Amino acid sequence: MYTITEAAKRCGLTAHTLRFYDKEGLLPFVDRTPSGIRTFKESDFEWLNTISCLKDTGMPIKRIREFIDLCMHGNTTLEQRLKFLRNHKLVVEKQMNELKMHMKTINHKIQYYETVVEAGIKEIHNK
Repeated sequence: MYTITEAAKRCGLTAHTLRFYDKEGLLPFVDRTPSGIRTFKESDFEWLNTISCLKDTGMPIKRIREFIDLCMHGNTTLEQRLKFLRNHKLVVEKQMNELKMHMKTINHKIQYYETVVEAGIKEIHNK
């Protein structure tokens, strides 16, 4: 069993973040002691990893809660969860493609400025 501070440290989040997630309904799987203190077990870290993944890929808390709710309903929601994740994958792929386009622009600008700097040009038009 892990305290909230230990769990936070282990998964790279803050205790404040875990409390927020709990308040938002993202941690229904976390046990509590009779006095109400959250205790995390090994299996909770896979959940936390999934939540972090969805959050880090731009999914709003509300949508993450919907996914967690589906999971808590057991095997009857497997197809819904599959569809949910496939849809999110499309969103992430679109983001990745946009980032690749931005990276091309950044690389082009780096190449341009490297050429200018190597040529010793002191004044250029802002590009």
